[in-house]
Amino acid sequence: MKYVVTAWFWLVFLVTAPVLFLLGLVLFLVAYPVDPDRRWLHTLVCRWCFGLWLHASPGWRTRVEGRELLPSGACVLVANHQSAADILAAMGLFHPYKFVAKSSLFSLPLVGWMMSLLGYVPVTRGSTTSMDQMLESCRYWLRRGMPVLIFPEGTYSQEGLLRFKRGAFQLALEEHVPVVPVVIEGTPQLLEGDGIWMSPRASIRVRVLPPMSPELFAPDPVALADQVRTLYVDTLTATG
Repeated sequence: MKYVVTAWFWLVFLVTAPVLFLLGLVLFLVAYPVDPDRRWLHTLVCRWCFGLWLHASPGWRTRVEGRELLPSGACVLVANHQSAADILAAMGLFHPYKFVAKSSLFSLPLVGWMMSLLGYVPVTRGSTTSMDQMLESCRYWLRRGMPVLIFPEGTYSQEGLLRFKRGAFQLALEEHVPVVPVVIEGTPQLLEGDGIWMSPRASIRVRVLPPMSPELFAPDPVALADQVRTLYVDTLTATG
């Protein structure tokens, strides 16, 4: 069944991805004068990716809890990272945000082109210059009232939470905006790492935790990162 589900998913993806890109390009060109933040385009992509691709197999189940807790304005969404499928799960928030992703993804045909149209933010691991550019782009969006979504671990791990890097929390402190923890569980059941093979069954859960007000922040980015990571550990332990 793994081979059947994998073949079916990639067939669906290859047939529908060009359609999504063409629709997205038209929407971008038509709507940009009245929607420069590309919120409408982001909504289209979220509905398409979550509703079609993440539900391509009847054995895949995803539930999203706590959407009502998402702030209406600028905030830093932080999510734990277990699999390349995490961003598809996060699309189910149906909430506007700019996603921070590794630069190599932006060079991919169709997917990378769409990410560029959406104004998502690239970053190259290990590059101080790229990190500074990423932070500056995120500041721009936050000051326009747009949330940003960051995986603070920097990469994914199926062996438990990695150390949270300071960038996301530096942004929240400097811009005085809430941090919103998003807990993602179950994506390794669907896709392991960077592989192409899909499991016939997966149960994914996305939970939005209550926003952390700037008034409750630890005093520096590293301490705040540790504070939020402890919250994740406690949450995942309680449900594990």
